[in-house]
Amino acid sequence: MANQSDKEKRVVFTDTDTRHAQLRIRLQHDGLTQADFFRAMITGYLENDGQIIKYLANYKEKHDIQNRKKRGRVVEDIEEGEHLLEKFGIKNDELEGIFDLIAEEYPDL
Repeated sequence: MANQSDKEKRVVFTDTDTRHAQLRIRLQHDGLTQADFFRAMITGYLENDGQIIKYLANYKEKHDIQNRKKRGRVVEDIEEGEHLLEKFGIKNDELEGIFDLIAEEYPDL
């Protein structure tokens, strides 16, 4: 039986006909479905992918979303995290392993 938090949800938003057509053309060119594309973007965002976070920081600055101090802190935090991982020689797959070990040891977290 699926956990309540594992229930699938539909994510819907609106955009213009033109942008939708442009998206469909680009996705077809790249061999992606809309679902593949949005799941990939959401995964990158949730996993704090540096490239996506930096893109969003630029987007927020361009569209005056969030104040400058908060926007700068987000980018600094990501860069600091990347620097620490590099400093200690930890790669992304190793980091996942660490989190898996912690989850096994402390399942209630």
